[in-house]
Amino acid sequence: MTPADIIVEVRKLVQDTRAPYRYSDDYLLGHVNQVLRRMAMIRPDLFALVTDITVVSADATQTLPADAIRFVDVHAVDGRAVVEVSRDMMDRSAPTWRSASPAQPVNYMRHIRNPTLFFLYPPPPVGATVTVEYAQAPSTYALAGTITAPKDVYSPVIIDGVVAMVMAADDEYATSGQADAALKNFFEGLKLSLEARELSDSASALSRMEAV
Repeated sequence: MTPADIIVEVRKLVQDTRAPYRYSDDYLLGHVNQVLRRMAMIRPDLFALVTDITVVSADATQTLPADAIRFVDVHAVDGRAVVEVSRDMMDRSAPTWRSASPAQPVNYMRHIRNPTLFFLYPPPPVGATVTVEYAQAPSTYALAGTITAPKDVYSPVIIDGVVAMVMAADDEYATSGQADAALKNFFEGLKLSLEARELSDSASALSRMEAV
């Protein structure tokens, strides 16, 4: 899926399929990139990335890469699993945990007030590699660029978002209804895909599948 593919479908819906076009490719491309950024704000889970990062040694507080929107999970440290605990619990049970001697981390914690920070306990040694999952900010795509997230199945949602922005920019009575309908479809598409996760991503979903 590329922005050019999205723009072809948008032109059909806004009745702009014959040259000279009312909306240039560059103009529509700007809206495609804006819609992807809005999607990342509303549904950061759609832009999740699992990757290895080298963390700061001997420091309990760690920072995600610059392209991170929100922390999701720590999968492993040097190939070993770590267990999530709450920072409140650690503060109560081991008040000096931040200043512990560097060693193989066994726990990680979220930073509730900062979505791009997380904690490791004990603080990691020099050269530790942490496999993390985080929501990645969308790239700024060119027309022929391949949109890596979200998956192609979300192309109708992206199309609806672009149509809503284009029609709203016109601000004409004749197009206001189409803009409202497209915006509603955009939000409904994101909402329904989130609700569908209950069918496949939870423990109860696994039980249902095993019972079939």
